[in-house]
Amino acid sequence: MNILVTGSTGFVGSTLIKRLVKDEFLVSATIRNSSVNQFDLGVTLIETGDLTPSFDWSCAIRGVSTIVHLAARTHVLNDKSRDPLNDFRYINVDCSLNLANQAAIAGVKRFIYVSSIKVNGESTILGKPFTAQDTPMPHDFYGISKYEAELGLRAIAEESGMQLVIIRPPLVYGPGVRANFLSMLKWLQRGYPLPLGGVTKNLRSFIFLDNLIDLIVTCINHPSAANRTFLVSDDEDLSTAELLQHMALALGLPSRLIALPANLITLGARLIGRSDISQRLCGSLQVDIKKTRELLDWSPPVSLDEGMRRTAEHFLRM
Repeated sequence: MNILVTGSTGFVGSTLIKRLVKDEFLVSATIRNSSVNQFDLGVTLIETGDLTPSFDWSCAIRGVSTIVHLAARTHVLNDKSRDPLNDFRYINVDCSLNLANQAAIAGVKRFIYVSSIKVNGESTILGKPFTAQDTPMPHDFYGISKYEAELGLRAIAEESGMQLVIIRPPLVYGPGVRANFLSMLKWLQRGYPLPLGGVTKNLRSFIFLDNLIDLIVTCINHPSAANRTFLVSDDEDLSTAELLQHMALALGLPSRLIALPANLITLGARLIGRSDISQRLCGSLQVDIKKTRELLDWSPPVSLDEGMRRTAEHFLRM
């Protein structure tokens, strides 16, 4: 089975390539600059430069049976764009649909699109997790662009008969993780007292990198994956205080948490105009993976604690 992976040098893509090679798939990978090759022999590289909605994919998709589409414009800190939604749409919608249209014409059997739980929304009521059947309610530009891409991909799949699989992960962590998760690891390593010990009544879902990779590989040829949308997580939800405690334990360090009430954190964030931060720290975001478990006979192969241990081990070697 010949697999094409876009976004192959990213956090998820680079690990997926290694797994596919190990599992003896024939692997092609898009890469922006072929002079920077981080893959072993046996991976066919396709240099794309900066993707455009008119890019000619004909050589890359010839003979390909399945595409795993990871390439995307993700969150941009301190975004200076004059029209950020348009920039997200350019890559996440226009470029994705261009690839899918050409793939359908070329006879690609299955298109796996790694979307985001942000398509569902930003938060859940405690004990009422998101499901794949929920009405999408994206809030930020990234989530909106991912949802619009899903809609366009479904239309192409319905018209062409190409099978579409959509996966919506929550926050992905693992060796090499960046952004907020990396910041928390650094806070704990430096021994900073963190005023989050009182954030115990929220619950958030996470997905370890290898668990996400395992689901993607499962979806490559599982007959029940065709034309389905799947939510995924480690299936072990944690409060913010519990998350930091698990991370500290994995690092072999005390967590040094101060039990400041969550409502004070929310108020403080609101006063400085950063309610988004308090939502991520104090709010809940749970996903229900029952459908994923049942339809695919799949469960996360790595426990949350083991995932935390591997993540911390890599962080300490940096």
